[in-house]
Amino acid sequence: MPQTVKGVIARSKGADVEVVDVVVPDPGPGEAVVKVDACGVCHTDLHYREGGVNDEFPFLLGHEAAGTVEAVGEGVTDVQPGDFVILNWRAVCGQCRACAKGKPWYCFATHNASQKMTIAEGDEMAGTELSPALGIGAFIEKTLVHAGQCTKVDREASAVAAGLLGCGVMAGFGAAVNTGGVTRGDSVAVIGCGGVGDAAIAGASLAGATTVIAVDVDDRKLETARRFGATHTVNSTETDAVEAIQALTGGNGADVVVEAVGRPETYQQAFYARDLAGTVVLVGVPTPEMEVTLPLIDVFGRGGALKSSWYGDCLPSRDFPMLIDLYRQGRFDLDGFVTETIGIGDVESAFAKMHGGDVLRSVVVLDQAAAGEEVGA
Repeated sequence: MPQTVKGVIARSKGADVEVVDVVVPDPGPGEAVVKVDACGVCHTDLHYREGGVNDEFPFLLGHEAAGTVEAVGEGVTDVQPGDFVILNWRAVCGQCRACAKGKPWYCFATHNASQKMTIAEGDEMAGTELSPALGIGAFIEKTLVHAGQCTKVDREASAVAAGLLGCGVMAGFGAAVNTGGVTRGDSVAVIGCGGVGDAAIAGASLAGATTVIAVDVDDRKLETARRFGATHTVNSTETDAVEAIQALTGGNGADVVVEAVGRPETYQQAFYARDLAGTVVLVGVPTPEMEVTLPLIDVFGRGGALKSSWYGDCLPSRDFPMLIDLYRQGRFDLDGFVTETIGIGDVESAFAKMHGGDVLRSVVVLDQAAAGEEVGA
């Protein structure tokens, strides 16, 4: 029988988010209902609210989540009720040309639930279908997803920390390790030290990079970057970032430069801050109107690679359990990304803190007992 639960929606472009009653259908074939324990507040949720992704309002926000499978539909075998899972927005199809080539992290036909969650009776928009953020929609007590969006992990992991692998932390870690191929002895520079950039720093450090340079305009963020493994920091309002990176790498530039801002000027810095055969990885998300201009002779003369990283080129079934194991071993500080835990009604204030650069991640706790965290901590 369909359930009615509380969820956070964005009704229209720029409007403050609201907590409303949402109807969650029983899972159909290939689907699962997940009781959400905790969900991080990501910049992408703010982009949805601002109409920066598309205009398919109203949106059910939230996507960096961990919780427990409550029910599954016909044909679901990979997960079952009671499994502790991290939700992902890359449920690979296994059949498209990318999957057939053995590169499922580029899957062109990822799955989402077929059924829609709707606004419940008693609301002026009752019956309206909701567009779940990144096909998930997890600022809600229970959500409906495709079963392939559920990745089973060790239940002993904190849901508050584990859910962050669902987007930002995985994007940054994967940008360095999966896309950039950082390995032992490499020099790495990361431009932009928010949650994604810090995850790239942590990934580079864990992969064995010996020089890890953090670049930002905020000294608070640079100090945090040191906690995640940065060996050097550069405030680019005080020092030319390219010159500083070159000076810290014997005049050569870094082997891998991760651009975690998504702006033309920082991408240009990344391009010129790499070694002649180095790699630039763009993981920061630009807006559609942004353009970058580079002398073609410089592109030709430098070799190496210019790459973009979408979701850290991750394969959730491979990467999530591995990173949770590293977290449980004390080798990957997922807890360090959590600035505060909040309630379901505090998402709008979390957006304001995000604007001010005051948090790495606010995390909405929906089941305090299951998440093992005190709201407001």
